[in-house]
Order: sequence, then structure tokens, then C-alpha cells
Amino acid sequence: MKLFRILITLLLTFVVVICFAQKAIAFCGFYVAKADTKLYNKASQVVLARDGNRTILTMANDYQGDVKNFALVVPVPVVLLPEQVRVGDPKVIKRLDDFSAPRLVEYFDPDPCAVSESTGNITLGNGGSITITANSLNSSDSARLGVTVEARFSVEEYDVLILSAKESNGLETWLKQNGYQLPQGAGRLLQPYIRQNMKFFVAKINLEEFQQTGSQFLRPLMIAYESSRFMLPIRLGMINATTEQDLIVYVLSPKGQAEITNYRTVNVPSDAELPVFVKDEFADFYKTMFQTAYSREGKKVAFLEYAWDMKSCDPCAAEPLTREELVKAGVFWLTPRTPNNVFITRLHVRYTRDKFPEDLMFQETSNRQNFQGRYILRHPFNGEMKCAAAQDYQRSLNERLEREAKTLSLLTEWNIQDIRKRVNFTPLRPNPFFWRNIWR
Repeated sequence: MKLFRILITLLLTFVVVICFAQKAIAFCGFYVAKADTKLYNKASQVVLARDGNRTILTMANDYQGDVKNFALVVPVPVVLLPEQVRVGDPKVIKRLDDFSAPRLVEYFDPDPCAVSESTGNITLGNGGSITITANSLNSSDSARLGVTVEARFSVEEYDVLILSAKESNGLETWLKQNGYQLPQGAGRLLQPYIRQNMKFFVAKINLEEFQQTGSQFLRPLMIAYESSRFMLPIRLGMINATTEQDLIVYVLSPKGQAEITNYRTVNVPSDAELPVFVKDEFADFYKTMFQTAYSREGKKVAFLEYAWDMKSCDPCAAEPLTREELVKAGVFWLTPRTPNNVFITRLHVRYTRDKFPEDLMFQETSNRQNFQGRYILRHPFNGEMKCAAAQDYQRSLNERLEREAKTLSLLTEWNIQDIRKRVNFTPLRPNPFFWRNIWR
């Protein structure tokens, strides 16, 4: 029996040592849920792989409707050639989403008596596009309207035009004459891009090619270009908008975090310890928490949800992307010496035309500080406790549960009394073992 106890003690010591030793290098506990883009009905996703002046932009289409009526207009800084446009892999965007999504993590309090006996102490933890309907192109007097078709080509199921224009009314007229049904006010928003001498990437679906793909959904479009301007046009996407728009931007860089320069960027509230019942309501919690933070910031900021070196993660909501997946995501600077030199920045922008009157302007930085939207559950120990430390543990636990309830109320503006009713407070009870030790 004595040998059995020794073996059990050694085994428990090994488990505890391994767990605490890993805290310095990895997550001890486990990941439970993530706040990915499925939380939002219409969340556009854009991937920007950027190094120097070269950018590869991937646009995930969230178009809902008959594909024959789909067309996309995106301002671009240069005339694109066929080799600069290709169809992307939607699975890679999902992988980026899964890897970088805000996450809920879970810890379990150890037996305070076991910890007390072994250590004498216990620590309680305290973008930018306009979706329009399009029919087949017809010829028109392009010269009279000041519109030039700079290029015309097909990329798998997409037929692509690259247009330039001298003035917005001419471009708007040309598009309408060629079967594109523009929303009201499109010309006004096209004008600033024309003044900047930008071109217009126009894509629509080739139905025969689309049917051959066997897909029910539109695949992402990728475009590559060189320009000193590191920006994402979002104003055209507001033409069709009747409500607030959610945009998730994944910026991939060999340097470090990417920043938005013309709007304030703040970290999403993070590292908050929450009541354990949030585990079953994490989606509702995160949506409410985000809306609350968005409103408190005046509805005109971008939120940083994740910033991390792609070589690692802690905790991992999903495994880091492989070299092959990174290449599919547009990363073009990888070499045998730097196989995974990729830093990912996840920015969440909720915008309306009055709060975000300008396109998003970015800059690369050398800041490689890690950040993640992380929310913590700590499960109380619910086993039998027969030791002097149990009373202290229960008192500290009740204090912690109250802090967690107040934190949840602060982040979401949920009623604190309703939260308290759902938190499992345990009244303090006299512990005979505790008193026996006091009077010894």
C-alpha cells in the first residue's frame, strides 16, 4: 500500500510539473470555442499579402443570389494583366479565419488540499467592392464617354475587364449601357478613384465555366500588383449597404503587425475571466461584447483581434498554416531559409458610410508583439475538500465569481443581477477539519 501511494504521488507530481513547465512555452489547459466569421451574417473577408510595394489581394465573395447576375467592380492602382489574376482556394481563407479567430480557453482549479499539502499555498487566477447585377456586354461609344477598355480576359469562371475613365458620369453611363445595373449614387463614389487615376477591375461569371467547376459558391478572386499605396477600397461596398458592414482583413507580412493609418485601431477587449456558463453561449457573448465595444468607441475604430507569428500559436484555435497553404494565401516571399516567415494581423472593421468616409490605408511595421482576443473560463474544484486550505479556497472562489460576473456585465452590459443568479456561488460552511487544526 505504501509503495502504491508513492507511485501515485510521483505520477501526480509528474503531471503537475509537466503542466506548469509548459506554461512558459505553450498553453496549459485547453481551447474550447472560437469567434470566427460564421458569427456574422454578412462578413466580407479580404487577405492582403504584402511585402514592399507588392501586394496580393484575395477577395472572398459573399454574394447571395443567382450567379448570372453577379458582377464585381474594384478600384485597382494599375492595369492588371491575365497573369496577375487567378482564382483562389476558399479553404485557405477558412484556415486563416480558424487560426486567427478570438478564442475561449478553459482551465480547471486543482484540489486545494492536494496543492496545499505539496506546496503550502494556492494561487487563484484572477473590403472594398460593389456588387451589381450584370447582363451580357454590349458595344457602346466608349471614346465619347471617356472610357477605355484597357484589358479583357478570362480567368477560369470569371470574365474580366480592366477599365479606365476620365469622369464618373461617363463610366457610370458606359456600365449601364453595357448591362450593368448600378445602384443610385454610384457615380459620386467612382469620382475620387478616377481623380487618383485608378483603374477598375470588373469581373462577372462565365456560366459555362462556372458549371464545370461543380461548385455551388463563388470562389475567391486574387489579384497581384505593385504600388506604393497600401490601401483597401471600401467606399464602393457601401452603395448597396443598408446596415453596418463587417469586414475581416487578414494582413500577411514578413515584417510584423500591419496598422490602419487613417482610423484609430484598438485591441479588442481580451484576457477577461468570465463565468463558466459563457462556454455554452460564447457566440452570443462575443457578438454582444464586440457591439458594446464598437459603440463605446464611437463606431469609428478598427479592432485588432489577432497578431501573431505564423510559426506558433498559444493557445491554438487551429494549427498554423503550412507552407503550401501560405503560398495559396498569396505569400510570395518564402525561401528555403525562411520557410514560415509570416506574421498575421487580423483586423475587424464594422463600418457605415458616415463613420468611415475614407478607404482603409495601411502600413507595415516591425512590431512583432503578439496579441489575441482570448477569454478565460476557470472551473472551480467540485470534489470533496478536507483540509484547512478549503475554507480559504472557498472564500477566494466566491470573490472570483463576483469579479467574473462584474466583468461579464461590463463587457456586454448584461444585467448584473441576472448574471449573479446564473453563477454558482457556494455559501461558506464551517469546516470541522479546519477548526481542529486551529486548536491543535
